Amino acid sequence: MRLTAPPYLQKGDTIAIVAPAGILKNRKEAIDMAKELAESWGLKVVYGKHLFNQNNHFAGTDAERCQDFQDALDNPNIKAIWAARGGYGSVRILDKLDFTKFKQHPKWVIGYSDITAFHNHIHNLGVETLHAMMGTSMEENSEELVETIATFKKALFGEKLTYTIPSSKKNRNGEVSGKLVGGNIAILASMLGSDSQISTDGKVLFIEEIGEYKYSIDRMLQSLKRAGYFTNVKAVIVGDMTKIKKNTTPWGSSIEDLILAIVPKNVPVLFNFPAGHEADNRALIMSREVSLSIHQKETSAVLFK
Repeated sequence: MRLTAPPYLQKGDTIAIVAPAGILKNRKEAIDMAKELAESWGLKVVYGKHLFNQNNHFAGTDAERCQDFQDALDNPNIKAIWAARGGYGSVRILDKLDFTKFKQHPKWVIGYSDITAFHNHIHNLGVETLHAMMGTSMEENSEELVETIATFKKALFGEKLTYTIPSSKKNRNGEVSGKLVGGNIAILASMLGSDSQISTDGKVLFIEEIGEYKYSIDRMLQSLKRAGYFTNVKAVIVGDMTKIKKNTTPWGSSIEDLILAIVPKNVPVLFNFPAGHEADNRALIMSREVSLSIHQKETSAVLFK
């Protein structure tokens, strides 16, 4: 089944910046910079009505965050919905949203980290999404954002996305194709048993993580394994594993070896793909057919069809 690709953006289109999850305390400057970036591409930008609201951990109450996202889903003039940041909170509004108009007129939903909840949920609706930088990404060093911004723009405007990255000695060789699914490991695990749980059968699974202990990463991956995520998967792409915490009792192996022990031996694995919680966060089109050419001694290619 071919999933629906929302229309690519054109100059003059409008993009909405909303905050479905964490609070944007003292981060207006970064969001304004994101707005200016999109405007420099000829786009119009609107802010969600409650974008800078504060409700403890969240950018407004569940109802307020839901309203902003729903308004963006339903407004035919808005061609893309760009998450201001992740953090935590998207799952709290997923089941409150009505995707009826969105399914009739799909638009790009953009973000990473906690936005994995939307990537999963919308995949099951049959629509592609965009795993890419968010508004608060503009806080990073501008020199380190060059590829992040360039690939985001390419994906948004429909230019070809092809990546060639240095190979890791830990890679498992293989040449495969399949629809790309996945995202943040913690969010993938939190979707298990819900309508937002994805099937990885015949697909390529992307994973990334930040701020976890190795034992916690292992626990979440074991949960995904028991749910069948690695049984019929075509390949695994491992993105950034950022700020991994050290436990008082050493785990005893590298992250790479931890992952290789969980993924079946016949499944190709690509390590060190630059996507996730680092400044260099290349855009990925989720639910799109992707071709992988993985080698240990040469560069590895990732091509979106």
